[in-house]
Amino acid sequence: MKRVMNNMDSTRQLGEDKISKLLLKFSIPAIVGMLVNALYNVVDRIFIGNGVGSLGIAGITVSFPVMLVIMAFSMLVGVGANALVAIRLGEQRKEEAELIFGNAVVLLIGISTIISITGLVLLDPILELLGASKEVLPYARAYLRIILIGTVFQSTSMGMNNFIRSDGNPKMAMNTMLIGAVINTIFDPIFIFGFGWGMEGAALATIMSQFVSFIWVFSYFLRGKSTIKIRRKNLRLELRIIGSIFAMGFAPFLMQIAASLLNFIMNKSLVQYGGDIAISAMGIVNSILTLMIMPLFGINQGSQPIIGYNYGARQFNRVKETYKLAVIIATIITTFGFIIIQVFPGFLIKLFNNTEPELISFGIIALRRFTLFLPLIGFQIVSSNYFQAIGKPTHSALLSLSRQVLILIPLLLILPNFMGLEGVITAGPIADFLASMITGVFIYFELQSLMKKEVENSNKEDSFKKNDEILKDF
Repeated sequence: MKRVMNNMDSTRQLGEDKISKLLLKFSIPAIVGMLVNALYNVVDRIFIGNGVGSLGIAGITVSFPVMLVIMAFSMLVGVGANALVAIRLGEQRKEEAELIFGNAVVLLIGISTIISITGLVLLDPILELLGASKEVLPYARAYLRIILIGTVFQSTSMGMNNFIRSDGNPKMAMNTMLIGAVINTIFDPIFIFGFGWGMEGAALATIMSQFVSFIWVFSYFLRGKSTIKIRRKNLRLELRIIGSIFAMGFAPFLMQIAASLLNFIMNKSLVQYGGDIAISAMGIVNSILTLMIMPLFGINQGSQPIIGYNYGARQFNRVKETYKLAVIIATIITTFGFIIIQVFPGFLIKLFNNTEPELISFGIIALRRFTLFLPLIGFQIVSSNYFQAIGKPTHSALLSLSRQVLILIPLLLILPNFMGLEGVITAGPIADFLASMITGVFIYFELQSLMKKEVENSNKEDSFKKNDEILKDF
């Protein structure tokens, strides 16, 4: 009963507490988690760039679409099952929730094992398809082979971490990612520089950190602290549950697969028009851009429950206030990032490699060009999430896919035919600008609709007040 009351108090605050306080409270843990998640790839590239060189960075960049596919299947099961578990717990059907959870654990381990075996058997053909040249192939092979061996740790820890968050323990979920990132950062320089293991060392540091996260997550559900438990009887797959999990997790899965496709197309264009140096440079650019953008997804996670609750409660003024504040904070972050990039591009590129002039020179040009409309991205990403929060997933998916897929992929296929390598690095800012304009049109009409609802709601309240006054007089 006490727990129910606590949950009610927690929910009530969404409609009563100060918006700025709520947004910070919900967003900061998510922002930290997102940044930590991004650090895995960034830290690897920094140490490899300085310890191995540009071919090492190219090796990771070429391997990245495979890593995105691993993440996609982790989200398919983890996000999908987590949504179902939350619903069942809300319905007080704990046994059904634990059955879904047990199926999710088996699926995460099973699917990741299949990906691992398939990837190891077809490793060279996959890397060649993804754009690895003869020079880059040995580096990509050395790195991805070890990553694939540890796929089960990455996929399972990432997928199961969703359940810790929904279990009412977001700090524990954040600590899971923090522990992994810290261990990866500690072991990267030891393995790469101390032991001289190069690409293998970076990959080994990554899977060791993911193994520790894997143990950490499992221990949470085995120590008896969680609401739901891993029970042997629930570790038998049921088709109806698998279907429900896949249906719920399909949207985030599709987004990750689209991101993998985008990376594949970009890498192929970079190889064709710029060679290995171009792939290395864009690998660095994407790492820096990822660090700049990840806080925005944390803001989205923080604002979504506030917007959703108040929209359902018809408190439209709080909906608008939350959305506007989220856009302002996101725009401040991206504008600050834009200034840093434009003023100190050389410093940022040299963090990854400070010995190869050709890589540094092209990297500076690509970084400045590719992030030309970075200040607009905050508005675009937060606005896309707004539609998800108010129950319009189709609008949200369309706007989310527009920047990275629906606009950018066609531009990557068209512009390089006329502009060569310039076309590849120019496609990014054009996509950012067009997607922001399209999002602006959608959000304009949505806010107009929201204002009408606010007026209607206000008129109803006035009507109720007048009726109450008449009854009192009577």
